[in-house]
Amino acid sequence: MNSNNENSLYSLRGVSATKNEVHNAIKNLDKGLFPNAFCKIVPDFFTNDPNFALAIHADGAGTKSLLAYLYFLETNDISVWKGIAQDAIVMNTDDLLCIGAVNNFLISTTICRNKYRISGEILKTLIEGVEEFLDSLRKNGINIHSGGGETADMGDVVRTLTVDSNAVCRIKRNEIVSNHKIQADDVIVGLSSTGKAIYENVENSGVASNGLTSIRHDLLSKYYPEHFTDIFDNFHLETQNAYTGKFRLTDFLQEANSTVGQLILSPTRTYLPVFNEIFQQLRNDIHGIVHCTGGGQTKVLNFVENLHIIKNNLFDIPYLFRLIQSESNTSWQEMYQVYNLGHRMEIYVSHSAAQKIIKISQDFGIEAKMIGFCEKSDKKRLTIISEKGEFHY
Repeated sequence: MNSNNENSLYSLRGVSATKNEVHNAIKNLDKGLFPNAFCKIVPDFFTNDPNFALAIHADGAGTKSLLAYLYFLETNDISVWKGIAQDAIVMNTDDLLCIGAVNNFLISTTICRNKYRISGEILKTLIEGVEEFLDSLRKNGINIHSGGGETADMGDVVRTLTVDSNAVCRIKRNEIVSNHKIQADDVIVGLSSTGKAIYENVENSGVASNGLTSIRHDLLSKYYPEHFTDIFDNFHLETQNAYTGKFRLTDFLQEANSTVGQLILSPTRTYLPVFNEIFQQLRNDIHGIVHCTGGGQTKVLNFVENLHIIKNNLFDIPYLFRLIQSESNTSWQEMYQVYNLGHRMEIYVSHSAAQKIIKISQDFGIEAKMIGFCEKSDKKRLTIISEKGEFHY
């Protein structure tokens, strides 16, 4: 089975799992000190110390902020914005985690809003959410601090708001995970995206901050565009592809013991405390780390050559993702390419180190297991074997 994601409904909604246009735009740029690393790494220009390197990362909550806006309008639950603040930060820190960085972060957050829709109270709650989340990380042993940020009223540009963050870190070069060590006979340890870690306050649905455009249109009903103006691009996005679901955010789902809104706005889990311990014990044993965000379970293909990645022991697909697939009738081929479907972090290691990593993760209340392995190949490729079939990328 071959992937053809650029012709998918996901693409028709103006987003891309493969990001081919982005990769083409940056293909001639310098790839940094370690071209296979998950994030670009550059020399320590600040001190010129050859033993250190720098990395900077920019990401955000994406269209999850629009879902928070709709949820707030329906429930008046101001706390939802603190989850969005967490989303924006974690999408940066947990990408940098993949290069071996778990400490010495400096964060900056940028909020662009339409002030006629996003009040000062919401703005205040977002900013407080940033500080509260950073404080919670520090209490869990992570050295991370805010360097300020920017708030801008841009009503002519944004319909509601965007919440984005930047993260900068300084790391010893001999501690960098560059992914170039991923090799045949490595096993893959996956860390669950669901459940409740010992440092979390609520159960996590596993959604993170990827694929929310499709989730919004696949699950939510036309009640929303009919009652709230300017919540989708009705010039480029055809009406039949927008808000095609049957749910409202306040609908209660018995099987999940949660409302639709609570499920899809579940704050993005950070794995920093877990990896802080993993690196203290096993840093030299780790060959590669992949954050299964944009690109879902196919993300690893951006970082390997001449390897066949086989994932044949994945986690059970969490309820939310099963709901999305059943409501949208999206092929499982595409689902694996868009969503994490059960684990968001995967570590490439020797078999002997795998059980130790699994034990550390479980000590933090996060299920972990060996989800696959690597074989030699004449080209890079990925095979997923699951209860839903066999898929090739």
